[in-house]
Amino acid sequence: MSSYFRLSAFCTVLLVLFSSCSSTQQLSRRGVARIKEYTFPHADIPEAFDGFRIAFISDLHYKSTLQEAGLRKVIAQLQMLNADILLMGGDYKEGVENIAPLFQALGEVKPKYGIIGVLGNNDYEVGYEELLREAKLNDITLLENRCDTISKEGGRIIIAGVRNPFDLRTNGDSPDRTLCDSDFVVLLSHTPDYAQDVDISKSDLVLAGHTHGGQVTLFGLYAPKTASHYGQQFRSGLRYTKRKTPVIITNGIGTSRKPIRMFAPSEIVLITLRRLHN
Repeated sequence: MSSYFRLSAFCTVLLVLFSSCSSTQQLSRRGVARIKEYTFPHADIPEAFDGFRIAFISDLHYKSTLQEAGLRKVIAQLQMLNADILLMGGDYKEGVENIAPLFQALGEVKPKYGIIGVLGNNDYEVGYEELLREAKLNDITLLENRCDTISKEGGRIIIAGVRNPFDLRTNGDSPDRTLCDSDFVVLLSHTPDYAQDVDISKSDLVLAGHTHGGQVTLFGLYAPKTASHYGQQFRSGLRYTKRKTPVIITNGIGTSRKPIRMFAPSEIVLITLRRLHN
């Protein structure tokens, strides 16, 4: 009996911890749970981009756990960060009717070097034309197997965007393939698996989402489901492909299937570029 009560007490503690880490209402009121910061040094980063700050968000799934009040907080958080550019990883909406208000809100961030994103699997399934239209109306650039150049004081970096990274038969050639080795290239892909499956040798940094950090994890150490073919390897955080390319995978902001997060907090990623001197 004593072992039974110990197990029961342990399960009760777990339930309390889990419930404190999820909550649709908390996310709706507060925006994202955390700002996760990285410093990324590289020799190909031009001097003009030393200290350049990239905000990266993905998987808003608006409206899921992210409701109107939460979206306003997210926009306020992005504005307060005052990053030089906002990059986005796709899966923007739950329901076509949410596209216009979401993109109008995102368009209010207005970073100096603009807003650039790619689309996720949900975005290709329904609402594709509406997404393209609303992005254009709100000065948001969506990259589909093409690149955009960001110029600053005589230097430049390249943002490359993958179209539907789940369809490798059609989109298996990375958009970075025509770029120079000396270019500093940030590759946007909705899923991190693309960086492992495709030759992206011209890219210096990959930004991805899709996994939601597992969304439900055991104390942040393990997720029963990851939405990646590689399991825990590309669940969250800074990881490396078999070719040693760094990939930053965000937990994202919203949720899918179940409106709950456990030890996989919603987040905005903030990356500061640093020129690495030889």
